[in-house]
Amino acid sequence: MTEKLSFGEKFGYGLGDMAANFVFQAMMVLQLNFYTDTFGLSAAQAGTMFLVVGLAMATLNPVMGIIADRTQTRWGKFRPWLLWTAVPFGVIGVLTFTTPNLSFPAKLIYAWVTYMLLRLVYTMNNVPYAALNGVMTEDPNERNSIATYRQMFANAAGFIVGGLAIPMVVYLGHGNSARGYQLTMGSFLCVSVVLFLVAFAVSKERIQPDPQQETSVTQDLADLLHNGPWIALFLVTTFYFIALAVRGSVMLPYFKYCAGNQILFSWFNCYGLTALLIGVACSTALTRLWGKRNVFFWSMALSGLLASALYFQSATGTVFFNLNLMHHLLRIPFGWVFFTEILRQFAFGCSGPVLWSMMGDVADFGEWKTGRRATATVTSGVVFALWIGLAIGGFIAGWLLSLYGYQNNAVQSAEALRGIRLTASVWAGGAFLAAAVCLLFYGISMKLNLAISQDLSLRRKSFSQDKI
Repeated sequence: MTEKLSFGEKFGYGLGDMAANFVFQAMMVLQLNFYTDTFGLSAAQAGTMFLVVGLAMATLNPVMGIIADRTQTRWGKFRPWLLWTAVPFGVIGVLTFTTPNLSFPAKLIYAWVTYMLLRLVYTMNNVPYAALNGVMTEDPNERNSIATYRQMFANAAGFIVGGLAIPMVVYLGHGNSARGYQLTMGSFLCVSVVLFLVAFAVSKERIQPDPQQETSVTQDLADLLHNGPWIALFLVTTFYFIALAVRGSVMLPYFKYCAGNQILFSWFNCYGLTALLIGVACSTALTRLWGKRNVFFWSMALSGLLASALYFQSATGTVFFNLNLMHHLLRIPFGWVFFTEILRQFAFGCSGPVLWSMMGDVADFGEWKTGRRATATVTSGVVFALWIGLAIGGFIAGWLLSLYGYQNNAVQSAEALRGIRLTASVWAGGAFLAAAVCLLFYGISMKLNLAISQDLSLRRKSFSQDKI
């Protein structure tokens, strides 16, 4: 039906998500703790900033999609944005995790401005990057394979940030966490700039809209509202990232205050992200057997149940086993909290590539139904949901901690400790389960997906013949 993409192109494209995820994962698991325990904001102030800036910047995603769909360069529509945003992405990312020596009101303004700029450059980079997946191939299975490479590298970045960031902050900062965060993020973002350039260089855009198609912003947006699978995916994505933001924001406080050892956070991420990478690697095979919708549904259902189970487990009941490695005796933490997380991350990892490949599938569905294709507009609408979810999730996490009486850098009350546990488990798990419910309304089955792909392939051949 279509040519298979080379390993090199898939690998290089995936590196682009690793680059972005050095920042994305830091926003998920470090930023709330950075703003409260290092920068000096209260949890409520940080949560409010996440919500207001997040909602405001999220509205730019559809705008960026419209702009990307109408970009015309010798490199294509979407690839050049990786080149244009690489260096600004790196510079702004470092500034966001810098603590200036200013008065508190000035620092608060600095935090808002740098966070807004980071979200802006991320949108300019990530919407075209996500849309690129939908135009590299018309084969839905090959599209999921591309997304698997992307997710593997994204999770590798998560592994690095989750496992190494806190030890790097401690080591590089020498007791000064502000300096530690700046140098740690500076190291990550130097790598990001190089990886964005590699992704730009090796990727190729193959699918183009009907050359006779008239461009209309109003029509593009109207098509979205009549695309039922897109609406379902929008809701799924919103709850998906609410869950990630809520849980990700409080796991470091969970280990710092509930378990009494924040270094366990790094071990927790190492174990969990290893399992997640295995889940991602299994995703393509599972979707070939059961279809994307079914794999995604069970991934969310199991993620929700296993996340909720954290509330009933003791953070201080961790047991250890010894491993003799290179003549050094290592004590590696392992217990029910870790075991449950390994299962949850494996189940969750199976969904990662599916979400991104579904964006191309709903763009195909819209083209199949209407004869019009607007890949970046469709993708940006789902990415808009992503950022809405992160904004709401960050707000929920910050304000829940505040309502439960959380105090930064202090001994926590029993109610605050219970609030941290509830937020990390039941409230995050509920959002995963809500995503599973929304998937029941996603109408593209495995059979329909293949039929759409075959039909569109025939149509595109007719476009080429008409041009000749």
